[in-house]
Amino acid sequence: MLANYPLSKTEEAFFKDSETETISTKIPYLTVDNFPKLGLLTACRFLEWVSTNPEGVISLPTGKTPEYFIKWTQFLLENWDKKKGLEIREKYGLKECKKPVLKDLQFVQIDEFYPISSQQKNSFFHYVNKFYIEGFGLDPKKALLINSDEIPLAEGKSYREVFPDSKVDLSLRFREYTSPLEKLQQESIYLIDQWCGNYEAQIREKGGIGFFVGGIGPDGHIAFNTRGSDIFSTTRLTETNFETQAVAAGDLGGIEISANRLVITIGLDTIVHNPEAVAIIIAAGEAKAPIVKESLERSLTNVYPATVLQKLKNGRFYLTKGAASKLTDSTNQYYFTGKWNDTKTERAVLDLCKKLQKYGHRITLEDLKNDKYTSQIPDLNENTVKEVIKSISGKIDKGMQEEKNEVFLHTGPHHDDISLGILPQITKQLHENSNQAHFAVLTSGFTAVTNSFVIDTLKSTKKFLDEGRIQMVKFDDFYESGYKLKMDKDVYHYLTNVASENSEERLRGLCHRVVRAIVFTFGIKNTMQLREQINEIITVLNNSYDGEKNPKNIQTLKGMIREFEEELVWAHFGVQVKNVHHLRLGFYTGDIFTEQPDKKRDVEPILNMLREIKPTKLSLTLDPEGSGPDTHYKVLQATAEAVRQWSLEEDLSNFKIIGYRNVWFKFDAAESNVIVPVSLGDMSVMEDSFANCYLSQVNASFPSYAHNGKFSTLARRTWVNQLSDVQLLLGKNYFYQHQTAKVRSSHGLIFFREMGVEEFLVEARELEKSTEGML
Repeated sequence: MLANYPLSKTEEAFFKDSETETISTKIPYLTVDNFPKLGLLTACRFLEWVSTNPEGVISLPTGKTPEYFIKWTQFLLENWDKKKGLEIREKYGLKECKKPVLKDLQFVQIDEFYPISSQQKNSFFHYVNKFYIEGFGLDPKKALLINSDEIPLAEGKSYREVFPDSKVDLSLRFREYTSPLEKLQQESIYLIDQWCGNYEAQIREKGGIGFFVGGIGPDGHIAFNTRGSDIFSTTRLTETNFETQAVAAGDLGGIEISANRLVITIGLDTIVHNPEAVAIIIAAGEAKAPIVKESLERSLTNVYPATVLQKLKNGRFYLTKGAASKLTDSTNQYYFTGKWNDTKTERAVLDLCKKLQKYGHRITLEDLKNDKYTSQIPDLNENTVKEVIKSISGKIDKGMQEEKNEVFLHTGPHHDDISLGILPQITKQLHENSNQAHFAVLTSGFTAVTNSFVIDTLKSTKKFLDEGRIQMVKFDDFYESGYKLKMDKDVYHYLTNVASENSEERLRGLCHRVVRAIVFTFGIKNTMQLREQINEIITVLNNSYDGEKNPKNIQTLKGMIREFEEELVWAHFGVQVKNVHHLRLGFYTGDIFTEQPDKKRDVEPILNMLREIKPTKLSLTLDPEGSGPDTHYKVLQATAEAVRQWSLEEDLSNFKIIGYRNVWFKFDAAESNVIVPVSLGDMSVMEDSFANCYLSQVNASFPSYAHNGKFSTLARRTWVNQLSDVQLLLGKNYFYQHQTAKVRSSHGLIFFREMGVEEFLVEARELEKSTEGML
């Protein structure tokens, strides 16, 4: 199984812990339960290697992916001979290792945007210096770094002079220049190419990289070696593709910037140049599962850059179980080990329909017996598929049940999560007058509002003020208390002008709310102060680089813009502002690594909301691994703890929790227990409300790598694809001939899980274990 790939003692310990039975991939991999434990595995392997290679050449990743790797490395070094450190060392193969010394390691930076100032906190140069050089106590003199400010350009000029708009036209490598500026740029590009060649030479002079850790992009890129990169590529200045630009948008302040910024990256051959190198790719979450499968199961190919690790005997993938879930090994283990259950039967039959492209009623007993997974179904017979059809149609029946006299509390980590997850289900609930509905967004969400959006909005606000069209500032009590009143009027004014297609008045409605937010946030006392403050905010943002962390009061202002957007969505259905709750949990700070949820700061506000509203049903995003945005995972932890504490005060035996997912990762029909039909009308409501209300998101500055556009379009596609999967089992006639109009009109489906408190808390407790005893 792993005879050709000797594992280190640490890897052996984690391999045993993983309960993985067979590894048949082209590159060996190890699995762990969750994202934090992925960091522990990587940290243990790193320290194991450093203990015998104290002067080795290392190359470590940037971004959010290595958060727990960094934290666990520091924790273990600080607690090496203390009780907790000793326990971890003994369990994971480090018992015999002497304490590693990191100061003599030689660091190689993997990649960097170009051009970008090394002073910017969103540059990888800054990240490496903060978290590795300073954080690990490395010697900066032994580090090989990529500093855009120091890469020589033609005539000794700075990149701001040579590339004034930060755009580098690589066609100048091959064509004639057409202006003096292009001549300067062409000469500079050649100099950058020469610098990259020298950088590569310096790495090779060191013998190549000895220990490499990298993440993997949605297109399979490692470092910035995107799909199609030459297997023998070296350090170079290059363009990126859309998927990579979408991922980088969060670092650079929007796709508008990342789409026009080049990168300097080490090459695929740089990573594998040293045949003894330990090269590790780390990946978390189900969203990464498809690209992980292709990267591990395909032969060496430039279409999947990570396959280059096949060249190394110490090439590895370290994965969460979600990231490994689509591997053939994982599928085999799922079906061939453990107790068989109904979920396995449903999943096997649904997958067989897709594999054979046959409708459920056409699947024969022979088909079932010939498939390696459905053949494992106990008591396989002619009625097996019929039972699965009955079960799935039962989930659809459950999704159409009327809900009456319920108090719903729908929660989301970010603004738009609820809408993108289960809006059609909520629409149905709100049409029943006996129901009450509350909506709570648990974080401020300010990072998704671009500086340019705020600047444009503030300029419009000034214009309306100058024209005397923000009349509320003229009321005597406005700056004392009036700014807190008539929030619903702002919402109604805005939506009335959506209906009448009056874009200017709609904008005025937004500016009304922005004025209230500025008065609240900055403690404004009169209109002169208001004008001065608007000018100051514009000045601060104009002087900020894209992606820079804003001052706290501007973060609050951005968050309040998003809060207004959320109120607009639910006002479509008559929900008042008082029923839309904005918790702004404190762990959400805009830093690269946010804090773990705190029981007092982050749990108490949720608990108090539960006590006040007393919901009968609670919805939340159910992220089992911390696989999407880390905010989902941390909000889930805080919510679970609040529910646990509330369960000690109230009888929650009839309380239901609705776990939903949206564009980041998805349920399949087998693991969900409620399926909701979605009509074209439902889709239009979701698309229209998104486009009209989430103003700061319409231009999709921070898109999903799966779609260059609005999240609402991606959600709609998800619902349509989920219908296609189920339709293959049930048959099209099930839908268009159904006795219920709701099913006949369905052109999409939503999957979610309804759980009791105990079932939910068992899952949540498993999550909490992952960081127990850490920091």
